[in-house]
Amino acid sequence: MGIVIGVVTHAAHHELFQDAARTLGGVDLAWVSYDHEDEIRDRVAEFLSTTRLDGFLAGPVPYTASRELLPPGLPVGVIRSSALDLTLALYRAQERGWVRTPVSIDTFAADAVEAVATALDLDQDQVACLPYAPTQTVDEIAEFHWDAYRRFGERSFVISVRAAVREQLAGRLPIISGMPVPATIRTELHELALRIESDRASAQRFAAGVFLISQSTDEERARIGLMNQLLNTPEFAGAWIENRGRRGVVVFAHKALFERITQNWVGVPALAEAAAALGVQISAGFGVGVSARNCVLLAEQAAARAELSDEPCAYLFEDSGVVIGPMGPAGEALRFSYREHGDEIEQLAKYVGLSATTVSRLAALDQELQGRTLSPGELAGHLGITDQSGRRLIRTLDAGGLVSAEGTAQHHPKGRPSRLYRLRIAQALEAQPWSSPAGTSSS
Repeated sequence: MGIVIGVVTHAAHHELFQDAARTLGGVDLAWVSYDHEDEIRDRVAEFLSTTRLDGFLAGPVPYTASRELLPPGLPVGVIRSSALDLTLALYRAQERGWVRTPVSIDTFAADAVEAVATALDLDQDQVACLPYAPTQTVDEIAEFHWDAYRRFGERSFVISVRAAVREQLAGRLPIISGMPVPATIRTELHELALRIESDRASAQRFAAGVFLISQSTDEERARIGLMNQLLNTPEFAGAWIENRGRRGVVVFAHKALFERITQNWVGVPALAEAAAALGVQISAGFGVGVSARNCVLLAEQAAARAELSDEPCAYLFEDSGVVIGPMGPAGEALRFSYREHGDEIEQLAKYVGLSATTVSRLAALDQELQGRTLSPGELAGHLGITDQSGRRLIRTLDAGGLVSAEGTAQHHPKGRPSRLYRLRIAQALEAQPWSSPAGTSSS
């Protein structure tokens, strides 16, 4: 089955996005174009009602306008202009005969502006920056640029990512586009496609479940009853189920099947159903590994851990070292686990344009750090990603208010200082920023 990614873009940028997508094969793009920002929500709503999607790609403005419409769990990519895009915009301004400063810049992350200004040796007192925020209106951004123009004088010019801002200021102030170049869009598009393929591959991994009779006067009869109970459960129709004697009942299936029956590793209703039908306590363990044998061994270890509980429960052990549990017959989502996350995590992930799994891992890291700062490279190390991805992630978190800059550290005597950040995931979950009405903006 091919991958279908929905792409939302301003009509003026449609050709730019098409150019960026030319190198991507095996992916069908479904387009949503708009001329004015107040059209975005209705157009995306209509689009989602008629189109099957595997992923969703948009700039920060259309994403903000439509994030509440997106189905839970849909992989999302949010395109943000990078330091490269800002550098190219400055060089385009120079080609027009404009001096590099003074300049006012909207939408770019503050650290990207600072990095470019440092690399190009710009006078940072002559650079005004207004990072993107979901509540910004076009009029507010335009007024920011007018304030900078009045402060800097007639030599000042504007770099804007926002189509509506450029339209409003065109012919009145010197202005140049800071829109992402095709390479930036292409990178986000490719990463989204790879993430979708990775999720599909992960769901198709084989997994095992071991169900144990914890307390019964006739274990053999109870095991046979348990096996029949599972065989007659519709959700297990695609699974291989076998009575393994003292080792309990073993279930083989794709990982995706177990994710469905556990509500993405939240609870195991089959435990309660079997206990009610058989009058015994059931424990369960699930294992995900590189081979069938490895899956069963992990599931047995997880079931043995579940048996230690006084209440019916289950655990998941993955060969990567991930452990999720205890999962009861029906329970609340495990907020800070690697694979599962509560509704608040899902909503916050939508709000900032990251996967819920990533935000869940960041929430767990936030708890572990207990307020300590870290650099983008250290964040990358914790998450097992490249340093470049770590820097991009920091910019995304900064734009969403999930980190705060906390000074710098000199890790190498001859190197540049690294900026330090403090994670703010817990504070964001308490504040629930996504529940505030979104402002009006354009991309």
